[in-house]
Amino acid sequence: MNNLVIGTDFGTDSVRAVVVNAESGKELAAGVSYYHRWSQRRYCEPANNQFRQHPLDYLESLEEAIKKAVGKLEPEAIRRIAGLSVDTTGSTPVAVNQEGIPLALLPGFKENPNAMFILWKDHTAVKEAEEINQLASQWDVDYTKYVGGIYSSEWFWAKILHTLRIDSAIREHAYSWVEHCDWIPYLLTGQTAIHTMKRSRCAAGHKAMWHPAFGGLPGQDFLAALDPLLDGIRPKLYKETYTSDQPAGVLSAEWASKLGLPEHVVVGVGAFDAHMGAVGGEIENYHLSKVMGTSTCDMLIAPHSDIGDKLVRGICGQVDGSIMPDTLGMEAGQSAFGDVYAWFSRFLAWPLIKLTGKLAWLSDENKQRLVNEFTDEMIPALSAEAEKLPINTEGPVALDWLNGRRTPDADQNLKGAITGLNLGTDPVIVFKSLVEATCFGAREIVDRFVSEGVPIKGIIALGGVAKKSPFIMQTMADVLDMPLKVARSGQTCALGAAMFAATVAKIYNSVDEAKNHMGAGFEKVYHPVPANVEKYKLLHQRYKALGKFVEAENKKTSRQKMTINE
Repeated sequence: MNNLVIGTDFGTDSVRAVVVNAESGKELAAGVSYYHRWSQRRYCEPANNQFRQHPLDYLESLEEAIKKAVGKLEPEAIRRIAGLSVDTTGSTPVAVNQEGIPLALLPGFKENPNAMFILWKDHTAVKEAEEINQLASQWDVDYTKYVGGIYSSEWFWAKILHTLRIDSAIREHAYSWVEHCDWIPYLLTGQTAIHTMKRSRCAAGHKAMWHPAFGGLPGQDFLAALDPLLDGIRPKLYKETYTSDQPAGVLSAEWASKLGLPEHVVVGVGAFDAHMGAVGGEIENYHLSKVMGTSTCDMLIAPHSDIGDKLVRGICGQVDGSIMPDTLGMEAGQSAFGDVYAWFSRFLAWPLIKLTGKLAWLSDENKQRLVNEFTDEMIPALSAEAEKLPINTEGPVALDWLNGRRTPDADQNLKGAITGLNLGTDPVIVFKSLVEATCFGAREIVDRFVSEGVPIKGIIALGGVAKKSPFIMQTMADVLDMPLKVARSGQTCALGAAMFAATVAKIYNSVDEAKNHMGAGFEKVYHPVPANVEKYKLLHQRYKALGKFVEAENKKTSRQKMTINE
């Protein structure tokens, strides 16, 4: 019986592939491959918010990760693999030619960052996002109403417009644009004509303002009014979209040979990592599934009959079938979560990294060993000490907007802040305030859903931070004042992709059925401590006040910049 499937998860740093027995849900093998160019930080300019990834990183790591996983199986088991599905980061679009080939894979564009995938965390299109919001507010159709009423610089149209404006070569050679999660299934199934590509409902609805009420994507008149560079682009994109329980096609002979897989493998329509991760984490109606990594993506599903025409302000969209088919999927999130802690770690490590190189009495090998061990132990050590500190309602308060704010009310111009420092403030106290800030950011998302009439009945935590840091998870439970359960699987995104693969391969009749059979359950539940809850209510009010101040100052600075430029 062909009852094995592959779930493949393209993260920010690497590709993870898992082979799963669809009947038992047992993971049989796994493989991980880190992006070579990305690890060297090529094509990125963090100071300018530019983050690009070369398609060769995706191709090479896809092949390596799957071959690592499949190589651990017996030949008989390999023949039983029936389906393969993928998830990716998003919105991560790229310019392609008419055959669907990313321009960075063509002569003349191989080292051009604008011809590469524009990663989800790239914020170079802030100006374009502001223009989209301004025009949408004046248009007779509000194309932003199903994406929370605010369009983000992290998303499809803003990134396309920015790239077209700054690069004449891209303007001349780009026929269309595709999301990463759409390109990989297209590639694996051997297609060579862009209009045959099955576009993800998840990506289109949450990031490209696609909705049946609009007849698909925003009208061509709106796009042309936004900028003449977008005139004529709509017919080159797509009208129809597909949920991820639908097949994109069958694995091509070329890719079957590359990966060492049988040619009968069915490939599913792709989706974003957090959406499939929520399924892998056994999402339930009205339970907020938080994928906690470098950022967070918060997923919620609800029956259509409950939500009706209700629109939730300031989130990242509400889309039919974007998470689970036949339910309404809603997305929110924080632009930085683990990245906040990583920033603080780099901040503290700077003197060691810089000054160690000047120690002539240390060998180069020991210098590197010292730096590696120091940075590896930084966050665990800070967490252990921060956990011992009492909650100080009069201590430092931080804002988690180091990479802007995604939800509620996207604004990538915003910056982080810390207030309440004195000469007795040490790194542990600052770290604790940063952890509390990320948890307060999560509280703002919960409060927005509730204030808009969408109840939150529970929290499901997924991803690396959820598995690694009991301190952060307990703080989250205290701040949210509700139990928080952590998914047992360490690869919920890849497991979710495997559940979709089992569905497209017809092992199960629905994703819900696959989820019920293949779920790994939960390993721990964090319960709020009543005394902590009351103290965090006070600190949360200080967080909100600091946020209002920083937001007002940011608007003032923006107006001053506009005046100077004029």
